[in-house]
Amino acid sequence: MSTIFECLDLTKKFGSKVAVSAINLKIERGQIVGLLGPNGSGKSTLIKLANELLTPTSGTILIGGKKPGIETKKIVSYLPEKTYLNDWMRVHQIIELFSDFYADFKPERAYDMLKSLNINAKDRLKTMSKGTKEKVQLILVMSREAELYLLDEPIGGVDPAARDYILQTILRNYNENATVIISTHLISDIENILDYVVFINQGQVVMTSSVDDIRNEKGKSVDGLFREVFKC
Repeated sequence: MSTIFECLDLTKKFGSKVAVSAINLKIERGQIVGLLGPNGSGKSTLIKLANELLTPTSGTILIGGKKPGIETKKIVSYLPEKTYLNDWMRVHQIIELFSDFYADFKPERAYDMLKSLNINAKDRLKTMSKGTKEKVQLILVMSREAELYLLDEPIGGVDPAARDYILQTILRNYNENATVIISTHLISDIENILDYVVFINQGQVVMTSSVDDIRNEKGKSVDGLFREVFKC
């Protein structure tokens, strides 16, 4: 496997506050990775740095060997923590926009997923519940043939049934050579789909491991180890 995501002494400060501190990290292609940590641990900052929404104070972040920019946006599909779509738009208009904007967007995949959820593509976002809007946003993200999917708290604000659908959507719609990085503090809900985990706290990576090693060598679940490490 080759590296898709790499941090080299990556640091981000906001004034005197250090949000991400000298992180060194490599993530390989072809796996689902949990970026796990308490609220305020630096997860969202790291994902925003990868999407060029923030710039490093020092150090480097690389996506497929390149610094975040126009070229990396072509291979990264990003789900932000908050809904960013315009409420006045109809779903089919957003699909058309994504089709124009991203060469790897598959509209037929998006329509198939909408149909499976009984979401009408002619509906405006403003008529939908928060959970349905989040499903639409995830459908758009997972309808790309990206090399790296960065999902920031995709299950944070939805009910358990919606969480199951979201996780199944992720599993069904990424190819085996792509990597999915899921940021969350809800470990038990996503543990079963993870291949690898990165524990982050106070802006620092405190542990990385395959899920199999955690279970086989430590005899714990990921959630159990997380609670032990973070005393929660």
